[in-house]
Amino acid sequence: MREALAEAEAAAAAGDVPVGAVVLDADGNVIARGRNRREAAGDPTAHAELDAIRAAAAAVGGWRLDGLTLVVTLEPCTMCAGAVTAARLDRLVFGAADPRGGAVGSLWDVVRDQRLVPVPEVIGGVLADECLNVILGFFAERRLAASRCCGQSQVSSAAVESPSGRGRTPRKRVRGQPLRGFKSHLHRSWLPPVCWPPASFPGPLADISRGDDPPDPPVSAAPTRGWCGCAD
Repeated sequence: MREALAEAEAAAAAGDVPVGAVVLDADGNVIARGRNRREAAGDPTAHAELDAIRAAAAAVGGWRLDGLTLVVTLEPCTMCAGAVTAARLDRLVFGAADPRGGAVGSLWDVVRDQRLVPVPEVIGGVLADECLNVILGFFAERRLAASRCCGQSQVSSAAVESPSGRGRTPRKRVRGQPLRGFKSHLHRSWLPPVCWPPASFPGPLADISRGDDPPDPPVSAAPTRGWCGCAD
C-alpha cells in the first residue's frame, strides 16, 4: 500500500485526484504501477486501477492476470471493479472506502458478486486513514488556492448602499411613479463568497470522490462560475 500511496502522490503532483495502484506477483513484488491520469490524459477511463492493470498485462504478456494482486488506495468504482473481474486477478486490496461511488461493498459489490466468476479475495481498509488523508489534503489545497483568487461578497453598485455603509439609504416613494426610487434586490449583483466548495468541503467521507467533480452546491446557494467562482 505504501507503493500505491507513492503513486497517489505523483498523481496529485500532476493535478489529478490522488489515487494510486500497484500490481503484485505471487511473491509480493511490484510488477506494475498506475495512478489516476484523468486530467493529465484527458481520458475519463484513466483511473489508477485500469492504468495498473494495463501495465501488468503488458508485463506478463497477456490479459489473464491469474495469481496477481491489485493494491489501490481507494475503493474501486463500478468500471474498475468490472476490470478486476475481467482480468482474473486473484486478490484486491484497497485503502479508503468510497461511500459515494465504491463498488466493492459501499454502493455495490461487483467484485464479490457470485454470478461473476472468478470471485477474487477482497481485503479493504488497509492504511485507510492515510489513503483518505491524501485525498482530503488534495482538496484542502484546492480550496486554499481558490480562496486566494476570489474576493468576499461584493456589491457592484455603491449607490444601493448608504454612505456610512451601515445599510441601505431609504428613498421616498413618488406618487404616480411606483417604481421610481424603489430599491429591489435586482439593483445588486451578487458574487459568491470566496468560492465553492465551502470551507467544510469535502466534509464527511461520503462527500469525496475519486476525481469526479465536487458535489453540487445546495439549491439555495448562489451559482458560481467554475471551481473557484472566478470569471473565466
